[in-house]
Amino acid sequence: MRIVSGIVKGRRILPPQIEDVRPTKDRVREAVFNSLRSFDLIDGRHFFDLFAGSGALGLEALSRGAKFATFVDRRKACIEVIQKNIETLGFIDVTDVRHCDYLQVATTITKNDIVLLDPPYNFADWDYLLRHLSAEVAVIETESEISLPESWTSIKFKKYGSTYVNIAVQADKR
Repeated sequence: MRIVSGIVKGRRILPPQIEDVRPTKDRVREAVFNSLRSFDLIDGRHFFDLFAGSGALGLEALSRGAKFATFVDRRKACIEVIQKNIETLGFIDVTDVRHCDYLQVATTITKNDIVLLDPPYNFADWDYLLRHLSAEVAVIETESEISLPESWTSIKFKKYGSTYVNIAVQADKR
């Protein structure tokens, strides 16, 4: 795994050695962040990587100009890998790493923040999670199509192999 673009382009990052972690493929990450760039949704923003795994999504955001990234994962092995990746890339001063469940952080997110959602397969709480987010934008990565709550509108939807990516905005936050 590597950072695809930005100030640390090409630098390698470690994946956690956990069975249910499936890091986002480089080409999918590249497409997602190119889309975010086209909507002017990276520079100066705070990104929340709620099911961080390796931290690849949040680290890509920082490499491309995000102001700050908060990484959240409930698995200790993931937190340890995220911290190593942050140190390796030199992003210590612009990151916060939280070893907790996503629900403990979801309500602290503000409307100007961007949320990166790439949970383990078979995640079933999409409706609950999206209804409780205050963020203006969510990047949702899934293994199957999901229905968005009425308050969310898709601005970009694409399938990459077996991965569905939906960039969505909350209507009342825009």
